[in-house]
Amino acid sequence: MADNNITLVGNLTKDPELRFTANGRAVASFGIAVGRRYQVNGEWKEQTSFFNVSVWGDLGENAAASLSKGNRIVVTGRLEQREYTTREGDKRTAIDVIADDLGRLRWATAQVERTPRKDAAPKKAEGETLPVVEDSDESPFN
Repeated sequence: MADNNITLVGNLTKDPELRFTANGRAVASFGIAVGRRYQVNGEWKEQTSFFNVSVWGDLGENAAASLSKGNRIVVTGRLEQREYTTREGDKRTAIDVIADDLGRLRWATAQVERTPRKDAAPKKAEGETLPVVEDSDESPFN
């Protein structure tokens, strides 16, 4: 079976739009512009390709909360083809990127805040102290 992987580096063309399916699953959608510069006979040319990106689940919610138009981003995912009918009744085909991972740390710093697991214990309150644990020769991995 062939793998279908793609990595794109570009800028968001619009703010992510967050929606939810009937089952409550989040999906964020946005556009990305990927530029390329190359030379032909000593003259520089530019070419820009535009892609639609869909990001599902918690990653989609994080994308909608963190990203905005113009942000430089790395998108890793897969290509997915879909068919649709225009208002005029013409059949069309589109190829979208379904993101598995997003990153932009090469171009900006970020404050990382881990998303707690849904079954995790609540965080300690501000100013609350943690209990002191005595040193032990016992391995914590047993």
